[in-house]
Amino acid sequence: MNGILKKPAAACLGAVFCTLLWGTAFPFIKLGYRAFAISEGDVGSMLLFAGLRFSLAGLMVLGVFSLSQKRFAMIQKSELKAVFWLGSVQTAGQYLFTYGGIGFTTGTNTSIITACASFLTVLFAPIFFKSDRLTWMKILGCVLGFGGVLIINGGGGFSLDTLFGDILIFISTVYAAGGNLIAKKVTQKNDPVKITAYQLLFGGLFLTALGLLWGGNLDLLQWQGTLILLWLALVSAAAFSVWTTLLKYHPAGKISVFNLLVPVFGTVLSGLLLGENVLRAETVTAVLLIAGGIVLVNVEKRGEIS
Repeated sequence: MNGILKKPAAACLGAVFCTLLWGTAFPFIKLGYRAFAISEGDVGSMLLFAGLRFSLAGLMVLGVFSLSQKRFAMIQKSELKAVFWLGSVQTAGQYLFTYGGIGFTTGTNTSIITACASFLTVLFAPIFFKSDRLTWMKILGCVLGFGGVLIINGGGGFSLDTLFGDILIFISTVYAAGGNLIAKKVTQKNDPVKITAYQLLFGGLFLTALGLLWGGNLDLLQWQGTLILLWLALVSAAAFSVWTTLLKYHPAGKISVFNLLVPVFGTVLSGLLLGENVLRAETVTAVLLIAGGIVLVNVEKRGEIS
């Protein structure tokens, strides 16, 4: 798989595949909350739900990777630091705020605010990687995207509860951007799939422990909720494995900008699965601005900003 994903065309398809899977995650998380009867204030159960999802995802990736290697893939001492940092930021930190915030805002708002991770990665990647250049076109693309985020949050149905949830989701995007940069760094000398397996497992176990300490409880005999949990674990296993591999071989800014497709998929799926009104003028305008942003960020143009 690694060899195929080195090719630009395959990288684009792989990135779209990841964003499609992540687009399904937001409405399915809310459906999972309903199935397990998790109330808005039950943070412990939300974190337990997240922890089990990523622990299962880590085990899935580890199992597949071990089968491909024809031996159990033991973590090496030299890989511990990479797993710790990536698991702490990309899984534990990011989804601590994601699962906390998603219970206080709409699936549509969540998916669109998450697009900020793309812009943050584009802006900060040049600081850490010489291959990621910052241009005026990229800055303009970021401005358009943030404009879309402001519009979706400022139009209609605005409340203090929504504001609180939106803030938590935005904090999670900061962690997501940091995770992209860390993933780019740590996979240069490590296998991206193996690192993904252990970082998901580490982050998932951390969230599971935190959820239990917070008093979380899930009835895993509730088959509908358990099936949703398994689907979300599969989404994470597949998407993070491909995404981390793409970050290893391609500039972080060029890959992360595809994350802007998540709100497009998430908005449509939220409307279909949650019955949310996704055809509001604010939503359509926001999606158009974000789509314009992804085009501008991908424009190759001279005149880089030093």
